[in-house]
Amino acid sequence: MNFKQLEAFLWVAELQSFTRAARQLYMSQPAVSFQIKALEEDLKVVLFQRGDKKVILTEAGRLLFPEAKLMLRHYHKIKAALDDLKGLKTGHLVVGASTIPGEYLMPLLIGGFKEKYPGIQVALKVSGSGQVGRWVRERETDLGITGTTVDGEGLECVPWIEDSLVLIVPPSHPWATREMVNAADLKREMMIVREPGSGTRRTIEQKLGEHNISLDQIPQGLELGSTRAVITAVEANLGISVVSRCAVQEALELGRVCEVRVADLNLTRYLYQVKHCQGTGGFAIDAFTSFINDLEVCNRFLF
Repeated sequence: MNFKQLEAFLWVAELQSFTRAARQLYMSQPAVSFQIKALEEDLKVVLFQRGDKKVILTEAGRLLFPEAKLMLRHYHKIKAALDDLKGLKTGHLVVGASTIPGEYLMPLLIGGFKEKYPGIQVALKVSGSGQVGRWVRERETDLGITGTTVDGEGLECVPWIEDSLVLIVPPSHPWATREMVNAADLKREMMIVREPGSGTRRTIEQKLGEHNISLDQIPQGLELGSTRAVITAVEANLGISVVSRCAVQEALELGRVCEVRVADLNLTRYLYQVKHCQGTGGFAIDAFTSFINDLEVCNRFLF
C-alpha cells in the first residue's frame, strides 16, 4: 500500500467513477484501475462494486475510506513541514560557545542569521571550552564555538576566525605609559587569570610556554570565572591580565584600562568550530554554519 494508491482510491470513492478520478489525477483510466487493483490485492479485500454507470464502496471500502483520508491528510501535513524545513522556513538548532565567542560574537551572528531566517529558532548555551566539547560529543548542541582546540573522541575542530588577545593594565599602572614590555617582565606582576579549562587561559599558557615561561612563575592574584569579571578586576587596580580584544574594546576606548604591547609574544589565536565527526544532517545547522563561514557576514556583524 502506498499513498498514490490511497489517493486514487479516495478520488474514485468520492466521484464514483474511475474515468472522472483519472481526469482529476491526470492519469489514464487503466492506470487508476491498476492502482486500485494493487491496493485490493495488498489488503486482500474488494473495495468497490462496479456498476454500469458508477462504482460504490463495499463494506471494506467504507471502512477504509475515513482512515485513508486521515492518512493522506497526515502525509500532506508531514510533507509540507519537511518542505518548510528544507526551505528554511522553520527549524531549530542549539549552539554551544565558550565565554568570549558566546558573550561577544555569537549573539551578533545569531541576530543576523535570524534576520535572514526568521522561522528558525536558535538556542545559545555558554560555558567553558571543555564543556562545549562535551555538549557537542553528547549531541546536546549542534555546533560548538571555542577559544581553543577541544580534544575528544568523535570531535572535529576547525579553525574559524582570528581573535587577538591583549595585555591590559589599570591606567595608574607604571606600564600604562610604556609602548611595550617583554614576556619576562610579566613574572614581576600580579596576574588576574581565568579558571582552569578556559580557552583564554589555555592560550596564554601555550603562548608563554613558547618562551619557557610557566603561568606558575607569574604571581597570581584572583582567579575568576568570566572575562567581564577579569576586566573589572583590572579596572579596580587588582592586577594585570590578558584578555580578548573584542571583550575589552569598550573599556579600552573609555580609558578604564590601557593596552600594553608584549614585544616578543604573539597573542593572536584562532577561535574554533567544534563539530561531531558523524555530522549533524540538519538543514538549519547547515545553513547556520554556511552563514557564519561567510567572510562578508563576519565583516558586517563582527568587525
